[in-house]
Amino acid sequence: MAYRDFQHFLDVLQQQGELRRVSEPLSPYLEITEVADRVMKAGGPALLFENPVGSVQRHGTPDPKSAVMGRPSIDPAARPSATTSYPYPVAINTMGTRKRMSLALSCDDIEDHAKRIGKLLKAQPPQGTLLDKAKFGAWLAGEIKNVQPKTVSDGVSQEVVQVGDAVDLTQLPVLTCWPEDGGPYITLPLVFTHDPETGRRNVGMYRVQVMGRNTCGMHWQMHKTGARHMEAAGAKRKRIDVAVVLGGDPALTFSAISPLPPGIDEMLFAGFLRRENVRLVKAKTVDLMVPADAEFVLEGYVDPAERTLEGPFGDHTGYYSLAEDFPVFHVTALTRRQNPVYPATIVGQPPMEDGWMGKAVERIFMPMIQLTTPEIVDMNLPVEACFHNVAFVSIKKKYPGHAYKVMNAIWGLGGLAFTKFVFIFDEDCDVQNIGEVLFRIGANCDPGRDTLMSKGPVDQLDHAAMAEGFGGKIGFDCTHKWPGENGFSRDYPKLITMADDVKAKIDGLWPKLGL
Repeated sequence: MAYRDFQHFLDVLQQQGELRRVSEPLSPYLEITEVADRVMKAGGPALLFENPVGSVQRHGTPDPKSAVMGRPSIDPAARPSATTSYPYPVAINTMGTRKRMSLALSCDDIEDHAKRIGKLLKAQPPQGTLLDKAKFGAWLAGEIKNVQPKTVSDGVSQEVVQVGDAVDLTQLPVLTCWPEDGGPYITLPLVFTHDPETGRRNVGMYRVQVMGRNTCGMHWQMHKTGARHMEAAGAKRKRIDVAVVLGGDPALTFSAISPLPPGIDEMLFAGFLRRENVRLVKAKTVDLMVPADAEFVLEGYVDPAERTLEGPFGDHTGYYSLAEDFPVFHVTALTRRQNPVYPATIVGQPPMEDGWMGKAVERIFMPMIQLTTPEIVDMNLPVEACFHNVAFVSIKKKYPGHAYKVMNAIWGLGGLAFTKFVFIFDEDCDVQNIGEVLFRIGANCDPGRDTLMSKGPVDQLDHAAMAEGFGGKIGFDCTHKWPGENGFSRDYPKLITMADDVKAKIDGLWPKLGL
């Protein structure tokens, strides 16, 4: 079932008992974060803050006694007071459990989409009867018939249109999440750009710092497609049109964070997930198509030659990312539905809502990983390691040194290239079970023999790296060693397991044992 829009999704969460409404007046300045953080870490419900109040801090008076990471901290006396009531409620933690993440993607479980993708990747036209071929064709047509985005003439995202001086982003309940943040941040944006060379659309998720009524900092990092588009526009000495979209069917939001192969349109992928076309409408002031069913759309442009100091920001790493120069997003129009809800999330020390968003990426894109590296059986990117830091991988080992082949493959696979620690296990190891993983590491890995050091790109936000966006990597072979493998010349012992016939007998007797 595709959702009409974000509020339709919220209605379903309410019906499923997955949404709690908070009527107590709370400020977008830190207070909503503190509540949401406690609920997220407890595995609690989605939250709808119905009465956000207070003025979010924009340009406070610098405190000369303190400075943090290149930006003056704010004098506490300049912090906002709870006197202004925002007209828009704030929704947060809407995808913060496996159940809600599955609901967000209109499926019973996130693995359902992995099975769909796997079936498509392995699809072969049948060699049987005409009826078999017809059934195959009907199935294939059913999977792809509604993936292409659909252009419409209007939509709820443009029920209210504010252009030029009428734009005032300070009227939105944008969250200042953590005490040392450089300002309020739009944290759940879909950022639309087009490649100036090919015209291809990209939709990414890059934090946006609100710096005034109509200006923002655009934090697209060096490895991101948005940055590539901006560079291409800069080579032509042109601005690049940008739209920042909030809301819509949550399948759109998930598509923006998905590690799609180059050239695959995120809106096409969203159509696949929701089994229904994404409706797009022409933006009012920029040459872009935007979702017709969004809550808010910020239209504008980025001048590739212009920079501003952006940050600090309490990031998904659990630490503040440093203040640095990033592009400026000038907002030329703000369009919205008549009575919108402001979608948000927070990041920080895990676990957070983004943990389940990341887990959905891990599970749904496993078939694509296995297409290029078919020996991989399973993979676990632990939430506690912020996904891009650690990978536990099980493989069907076929030859000596196979683990090293897989390590290098992972370091060459899209977003997995940022992984710093890769642990490779035999196929009988359940890499989703951290206890079993630790047992196998301790039992099967000799640090002096079974490691591979490398260097390459890392997350630009990785403050531990030797340089910004570049650092070291290490792989650990935790598989059973084969004779002669990497200098191993001893007999390798067998893993202790019970005889199958005994296990079967006890399985049958177990209900009678009263244990």
